Amino acid sequence: MSGWVQVVLGLALAYGAWRLFRLLRPGVGPAEAARAVAAGTAVVIDVREPDEWAAGVAEPARLLPLSDLQGARREWGPFLAEHRERRLLLYCAAGGRSGLAASILRREGFAAENVGSFHRWRAAGLPVRRP
Repeated sequence: MSGWVQVVLGLALAYGAWRLFRLLRPGVGPAEAARAVAAGTAVVIDVREPDEWAAGVAEPARLLPLSDLQGARREWGPFLAEHRERRLLLYCAAGGRSGLAASILRREGFAAENVGSFHRWRAAGLPVRRP
């Protein structure tokens, strides 16, 4: 393979890694998310799947699985219609799915941000509940 081809492939891989990092990195910390919810300007959403919620969820979280956002939107459809003007702050188990969900919602015109993981919420000492 020629040197130029290797350089182009290397740049393409670096660009892809940079885009993936930007997609998955949390944009809002748990404490800021809790303050925004308390102020009534935002809604926290747990995008994990229902079987994952048994381990606990953030106290103020709405439970809306990513699979429904990417599918029929039986739960997401009415929720989005009701909360169009609010900030949507999403978390999941590790931050990847919530980053993907935030990206999907931003493309649709929503103010959506990735909070990261449930672990970050819990580690911040914020309230949790059993669904």
